[in-house]
Amino acid sequence: MEHVPPQNLARPMSADRPPLPSAGDEREVLTAHLDWHRATFEAKCAGLTAEQLSLRAVPPSTLSLHGLLRHLAGVERWWFRIRFAGEDLPLLYYSDDDPDQDFDDLAGDPARALARWREEVAHARRITAGSPLDALGADADRGGPTQLRVCLVKLVAEYARHNGHADLLRECVDGATGY
Repeated sequence: MEHVPPQNLARPMSADRPPLPSAGDEREVLTAHLDWHRATFEAKCAGLTAEQLSLRAVPPSTLSLHGLLRHLAGVERWWFRIRFAGEDLPLLYYSDDDPDQDFDDLAGDPARALARWREEVAHARRITAGSPLDALGADADRGGPTQLRVCLVKLVAEYARHNGHADLLRECVDGATGY
C-alpha cells in the first residue's frame, strides 16, 4: 500500500465535532456516528443569517438549510419519540394536506427551527441512553414495533443523505466548504 501524504488526508471539520471511534461496542459506534452527523449538520448552519438559512439556493429544488432543520427535527421526533418511545405527539411540520411543509413553508424564524431541532435531539439522546439497543419500540400501528438499533441506523442514514444536501446548499449560500 502506498503512503498518503499528510496534505492529502481529510482535515478535521471543527473542534466542536466529536471524534469518531475506530473501534468500540455497537452502541458507542452508532451513537458516535449519529452525533457526528448531527454536529456536522449544525456546523453547516452556523454563522448564517435567517435569510441565508432560508435561501433555496439550488433551483429547482425547494431545499434550504432552514427546511432541513425543520425536516430533521421532525425526523428525530418521529423515530425516537413517536415510533420508539410511543409518545402521543403531533408531527412537526407535516399534515396529510401539506406533507412537505417542512421544506415548502419557511414562515417563522430559522433560529426557532434550530432551537426545536436541538430540543428533539436532546429528547432522542435521553431515549437512546435509557434503552438497550435491542429494545422494541412501543409503536405497533405503523408496521410493528421498531428496535432502537434500527432507529439509530435510520437516523445515521438520514443525516448522511441530508448532510450531502447541506454541503451543496452552504457552498451556494456563501461559498463555505470543508465542514
